[in-house]
Amino acid sequence: MFAHQVFGRGKSALGQKQTFAVQNGMSALPPKADVAFDYLTGPLTNNFALKVREFVSYLRVVHNLGGPLRMPKSMCKRVAVVTFLMMALICSAAAKNAISVHVPLPPSNPLKNAEEQKQQNSNASVLFSGKKLPTLGRAVAIGYYPSGCLQGGVELPITGPTWQVMRVSRNRNWGHPELVNFLEHFAPIAAKATGWHGILVGDMAQPRGGPLPFGHKSHQIGLDVDIWFMPMPDRLLSKDQRDNISASNLVAADGKQINRENWSSADIAFIRTAAEQPEVERVLVNAAIKKELCRVESNDDKSWMSKVRPWYGHADHIHVRLKCPADSPDCRAQPAVPSGDGCDKSLNHWFADWILRLKIPDNSGSAKGLKLKDLPPACAAVLNAPAGPTSANMGEPSDAR
Repeated sequence: MFAHQVFGRGKSALGQKQTFAVQNGMSALPPKADVAFDYLTGPLTNNFALKVREFVSYLRVVHNLGGPLRMPKSMCKRVAVVTFLMMALICSAAAKNAISVHVPLPPSNPLKNAEEQKQQNSNASVLFSGKKLPTLGRAVAIGYYPSGCLQGGVELPITGPTWQVMRVSRNRNWGHPELVNFLEHFAPIAAKATGWHGILVGDMAQPRGGPLPFGHKSHQIGLDVDIWFMPMPDRLLSKDQRDNISASNLVAADGKQINRENWSSADIAFIRTAAEQPEVERVLVNAAIKKELCRVESNDDKSWMSKVRPWYGHADHIHVRLKCPADSPDCRAQPAVPSGDGCDKSLNHWFADWILRLKIPDNSGSAKGLKLKDLPPACAAVLNAPAGPTSANMGEPSDAR
């Protein structure tokens, strides 16, 4: 390429030599000049090491020509041009080689790595229950209902026009904004459907979600809430009352049927109103309650019943679970509920003797054994993120609005 630029295109090597000799007043090139010309017009190798060696050899040829034989001025100019181009090529190859060289990173901080490793292997329920405030930033539900966390959690006020939060000392009245919005919307329509003054809200999530040290396996991503089978009273409950009053148990002692003394048509309206909300994924109830709903509801109006699913416990509250919000791409959706109303033979499974004999301790939770490393990686960042604003609901309940 360089020879063509210096000596002209479209000529053979011999023709180029003759042209060069005539231009410089010679009948033919001297032997040493002929060697130099062959080198300067020869093909260049792509190998960087060979280019260097060839360039050194070229300099020796030029040096030898500079003895008794004087190079014509025009040839010196051409040699200078080729030398410049050759040096540019060598520098370019060297720069490319330099870029590809691996530069080792500075050594990591072993103390910081050890602390992170220790945290990853720590009990996640202890870590998350120790966080009393949510993170800064927009709200995001991360992970799966029984294995995840919550960024940017929002607090449900402990007292509203048609709701009161129970077990205030647990600090579990936090959730994704969609859960808080759901409760503020659901409370008045549930009150209207049942004739109650309002609803009593149980556990939602911790300020940053995550595993709870007792009571639940789920409730980790801010989309679950327990709502009691007990009307809100017409008075403001004290903090002590909220922490100690028990909800009404609607299931008989044998676990096979409802407790007729506590059951009423208002409970059916309560469950139905929750299941009919479009953002609701499931409503979990005790199997005996599901069986009673299957018995009393008309056959031509059970579209909402598919969302009502039997589960262990849930004799004194409904467990409402919302769908993954659109703003939470890392929220894992629960598989769709089976088709049908759930009143088929599959319901019989829940009344097998071995199922009925299962005892679920009130203050335990299978999420208790989860470590931080078992949760989605983003949950470590949520755990260690700066805290958001101080809660306005800490301490004694405020007056009802």
